[in-house]
Amino acid sequence: MRTIQKFRIRPTLPERIRPLLDIAKNLWWSWNPEAISLFRRIDPELWRACQHNPITLLSKVKQERLDTLASKETFLAHLDRVIDRLEDYMSHPTWYSELKPDQSNSRIAYFSAEFGIHESLPFYAGGLGVLAGDHLKSASDLGLPLVGVGLLYRQGYFHQRLDQDGMQQEIYSEIHFSGLPMNVVRRPGGSPELISVEMENRKVQARIWRVQVGRIPLFLLDTDISENDPTDRRITHALYDADLEIRLRQEMLLGIGGLRALERLDLSPTVCHLNEGHSAFLSIERIASLMEAHQLDFSAAREAVTVSNVFTTHTPVAAGHDVFPADLAARYLEPMATRMDIPIDKILDLGRQTPGKQGEPLSMTILALRLSTFHNGVSKLHGEVARSMWHHLWPETPCDEVPIGHITNGVHLPSWHAEENSLLFDRYIGPDWRDNPVDTEVWKRVNTIPPAEMWRTRERLRTTLIAKSRRLLSEQLLHRGAHSPALRAAKEVLDPEVLTIGFARRFATYKRALLLFRDLDRFTRIIKNSQQPVQFIFAGKAHPKDQPGKEIIREIIHIAQRPEFRRHIVFLEDYDLNIARTMVQGVDIWLNTPKRPLEASGTSGMKVVVNGGLNLSILDGWWCEAYNGWNGWAIGNGDVNDDQDYQDCVESEALYNLLEEVIVPLFYKRGPDNLPRDWIEMIKNSMMSICPQFNMNRAAEQYTRQYYIPSLLNWEWLASDEMKRAKEIARWKSYIRSKWHEINFLDVKTNSGIDLTVGDRLTLNASVDLGSLSAQDVKLEVYYGQIEESDVIEGQSSLMTLAGSNGSVHEFTGMIPCRTSGHFGYSIRVAPRSAGLDDRFEKELITWWNADARTSGVLEHEAIRSAS
Repeated sequence: MRTIQKFRIRPTLPERIRPLLDIAKNLWWSWNPEAISLFRRIDPELWRACQHNPITLLSKVKQERLDTLASKETFLAHLDRVIDRLEDYMSHPTWYSELKPDQSNSRIAYFSAEFGIHESLPFYAGGLGVLAGDHLKSASDLGLPLVGVGLLYRQGYFHQRLDQDGMQQEIYSEIHFSGLPMNVVRRPGGSPELISVEMENRKVQARIWRVQVGRIPLFLLDTDISENDPTDRRITHALYDADLEIRLRQEMLLGIGGLRALERLDLSPTVCHLNEGHSAFLSIERIASLMEAHQLDFSAAREAVTVSNVFTTHTPVAAGHDVFPADLAARYLEPMATRMDIPIDKILDLGRQTPGKQGEPLSMTILALRLSTFHNGVSKLHGEVARSMWHHLWPETPCDEVPIGHITNGVHLPSWHAEENSLLFDRYIGPDWRDNPVDTEVWKRVNTIPPAEMWRTRERLRTTLIAKSRRLLSEQLLHRGAHSPALRAAKEVLDPEVLTIGFARRFATYKRALLLFRDLDRFTRIIKNSQQPVQFIFAGKAHPKDQPGKEIIREIIHIAQRPEFRRHIVFLEDYDLNIARTMVQGVDIWLNTPKRPLEASGTSGMKVVVNGGLNLSILDGWWCEAYNGWNGWAIGNGDVNDDQDYQDCVESEALYNLLEEVIVPLFYKRGPDNLPRDWIEMIKNSMMSICPQFNMNRAAEQYTRQYYIPSLLNWEWLASDEMKRAKEIARWKSYIRSKWHEINFLDVKTNSGIDLTVGDRLTLNASVDLGSLSAQDVKLEVYYGQIEESDVIEGQSSLMTLAGSNGSVHEFTGMIPCRTSGHFGYSIRVAPRSAGLDDRFEKELITWWNADARTSGVLEHEAIRSAS
């Protein structure tokens, strides 16, 4: 057979338009409408066919077209404007430079298993990746000294195809990295920069790729290189590989390899932010590196690492947290233990629920929690769920004091708004909505937008969504081998003037996509109302191993194929960022029906708001904080019933009632000018209340003020003078732990009685034998508050003061103010004093006063009389 050697001929960019390549290689263009318009202008059809990838576009466009553009004055003027904007963006002073001018010693590394930046870089599966992508973009806008670290997947996430029966099929295709907006990091001689990670008895090597996201570099590791054997080349083939051992290697590469890549590039971080537990092994690598660099023991190095790590958990379901069998983890981590000269169980114990329990698996979330100081959930409600979920790690700490806070997610507004809305905002709000999106005063200017203009924009966006839905539906029917009648029908589905509701997300059972169809007769009456019809657009993928999720998609497809629903319900397959952007820009309502409290946050509903869409959601995740009665609708009242069927019945009934009695009539209620003025008023209320709060700039600023800067200060404090303080604190903590068992409450007294009135003070005296510890080693606190029927205090703490000492026995006094009436209780506890920084050590060791079995350490007081 004849041998054929393939090669490629790319077009040559004329010198005058060569800056197009500079723009294409910085993902800044993806959230700049003028840059997107520039690429679209080159060849609109090719731009769409290339999935909006400018590198692919520039490699496929005809040479004649490029030569024409190089002499076209209007195009060149457009190019110059975009280049000027990019250069100005990259050099302009930023929020962070004004907040903290000295950035020379600051570097934050943000680790994530996936990044959803743009559809041209398909290395994301869902919300976690999109959130990570938005975080990088806002970090760029704010000028944070941040770098991103992730993995480069040869197959990315799967493409979804639905067969004739509506069952999801997964298609994996290789991605050609040469056509993506990124570059291999090379050594001075031109060869690729490689790092290696020890895995069992061999070294796995990885190539480093760089993606520029505005001001932020993102480094991605790739093991699919000739230096590795086939098994190890597979490590970065598929996102979230189902093989447990491959998954462990992925997470070692992300955490250990990612940190080594930064060190190799002279970008060693002072703070590490772990976006979920996948990268938790980075903490072990940081400890090992510090031990070598500063001759520290394990405990001292652990102190320095822990106080400069930030961990964000996204998963309120136990099954969603990665856990590895002890023997498997030990095999792979043994080289690390040897390097640090410690037993392997010392590493495994960091990720075990019960340290010292042989055979217990290693949890990546527990590892991340134990080796970080700052922990947070991604909404207020999720913070509460996470504190309850991981309370067992701090068993003596009241649940409300478990050191897991929350920073509610946001979205990067410029990445999600439609260009039509951008022009509208620029005209009436001014550029501040982009430059300072957290300013509530800026968003109040939404009220100045004329209702007619706002509604025309909404109608254009809905029309665009319908047109794209018809095209996508036709394409997917062609894939299934549909015939002409079905293809003609696809061109007539949906109506640009009808109330359009969107539902798009990962199809997991807890998201309850079928809640809408619980009563099909009633649902039919709602959508088939000839005077006030409704239509629905669905999209989303089920995890390849989630058979129930696939069945939900299949059932929706079957419902959509019924003759009475065919024009009113569409399911768009292969959901990605491109489809998501079109949907959030075009729908009138975003529907969200999860089982509370299993939606950690959610961000899709935030994206519709900036485009004039409204939310209709269960009170879960972010919507608990955003809903105010005037900016959308809540399904139910947030109650949770143990009987799930009953819960579904109640909430589906509430959903139907809202649609029939409130939402649909409001949308179709028109004035003499044919404008739905009450609906438009709700759109404005939604924008004014949600946009300034639920955007990623606010979240990134919050991370910076609450976690990044304190972590930087912690690191600087501990790292000074050759880690002297880290060594001292490690020794002090070791001493405190060894002597803690000697603490014993001798007596607790009060002379105030138990029947008090508002305005009184309850005085307390505690006598404690601290054994070998001094009064300066500990703090005594009164923990008090209103008491529930189960003798659980929902309370706060008040520091007691040292009144006297006699040998190892110390007297403390404290006071509880009686500010309000009700049933109250208190207890007293001893905790270690703060080590001089925010390291949560005081939550690790707590001894409570235990008066007797009858009171279980809680003395109840009735302060039930009013002030009068």
